[in-house]
Amino acid sequence: MEDPVEARTDDSEDLYDVAVWEPRTALDRLAVTVHRGGRRVVRWAIYALGLVVSGAIVGGGAGAVIIDNPFVLGLIVLSAVPAGLLALYVYRTDVTTKEPPTLVAATFVLAILFAGFAAVVNSAFGALQALGPLGLVVFYYLVVGPGEEFVKLLAVRLYAYRDDRFDSVVDGAVYGAVAGLGFATIENVLYITQNLQGSGAFITAATVDVLAQFTETVEDGGQIAAVRSLAGPGHVIYSAFAGYYLGLAKFNRENAAPIVIKGLIIAAFIHATYNTLVGIVPGLVALVVPGVPALVVFFGFVVVYAGLFFAILYRKLRRYRRAYLRAHGDAADPEEMDPELTEFDADA
Repeated sequence: MEDPVEARTDDSEDLYDVAVWEPRTALDRLAVTVHRGGRRVVRWAIYALGLVVSGAIVGGGAGAVIIDNPFVLGLIVLSAVPAGLLALYVYRTDVTTKEPPTLVAATFVLAILFAGFAAVVNSAFGALQALGPLGLVVFYYLVVGPGEEFVKLLAVRLYAYRDDRFDSVVDGAVYGAVAGLGFATIENVLYITQNLQGSGAFITAATVDVLAQFTETVEDGGQIAAVRSLAGPGHVIYSAFAGYYLGLAKFNRENAAPIVIKGLIIAAFIHATYNTLVGIVPGLVALVVPGVPALVVFFGFVVVYAGLFFAILYRKLRRYRRAYLRAHGDAADPEEMDPELTEFDADA
C-alpha cells in the first residue's frame, strides 16, 4: 500500500520523510537501535522471568526429591521416552535441511522455562474447577489449552523462529514438537515428584537400604510415571500443529497473525478436548465393561485419541514432503499434489 504522494510521483523525486522513510541520519539510526535494543531487552526479560518462575516451582520440592532419591530421575527419563520418540519422528520427517542441535536444545530448554508461566496462570484460575462440569470445561478450553499451547509456541517464537536456519514451513512443526517435549518433561517432573512426596518414597538413600529405596520408588512412582509417559506424546502433537502454522506464518507475513492464531486454536482445541474426555471416557467404559483396570482404559483412550490426531499431523507433514519433492523434481506421481483434508476445515 502506498501513500497518494508516493503513488503519483516517479522515482526521480526524493520523498524521504515525506511519504517514505529509511534510516539515513544519525537520529534515524538511533531510532532503529533503540527499537532493536528494546526488543532484545524484552526478550531477555522474558527469559529471566521464565527462569525465576520455573526455578521457584521446580527448585523446591521437586529438586529436593530428585537429590534425595536419584532413582526418581530414572522414572522421569523413562516417562519422557514416548514423547521423545515422537518428537524425533517429527524431526526426521523434515525433508529440508536438518535443524541444528543448538536451536533444538534451546527450544527444549525454553519450553521448560516457560512452562512456569502456564503453571501460574492455571493456578490463578484453578477455582473454576470447583464450579462443576461447566467450570471444568471453561477451565480446560479457555485457560489450560490456550495457555499451555501459547507458552510452548513462545519457546519457538522467541529464539529458533528468529534464526535464518528456520528456513521452511515444516521447521515450525519440528521446533513445535521439541517444545512439546520440553513442556511434557517438566510436567512429568512435577507430577512424579509430587506423587512421591505424598507417598514418602523420597526418603534419602542414607537412611534406607538402596535396594529398598529402589523398590519403594518403583512401587510408588511406577504407575504415575506410566500415566505420564502416555500423556506426554499429546503435548508433542498439539504443539507440532501450532508450530507448523507458525512456520507457515513466517513465509506469509501479510497474514501472519491469523495464521498463528489458527494454529493456536487447533492446538488448544485438541489439548482441551483431551483433558475433558480423559476424565469422562474411562468412567463410561467402566460402566459398560466393569472390571477393566483403569490404567488399561486410560491407555486405550490415549492410543485412540493421540493416534487420531497424529494421523492428521502425519498427513500434513506428508503433504509438505510431497510438495517439496515435487518442487525439486523428485516426485514422480502427478497425483501426489491432490488436495487433502488435513484438519478441521474443509479448505485446509
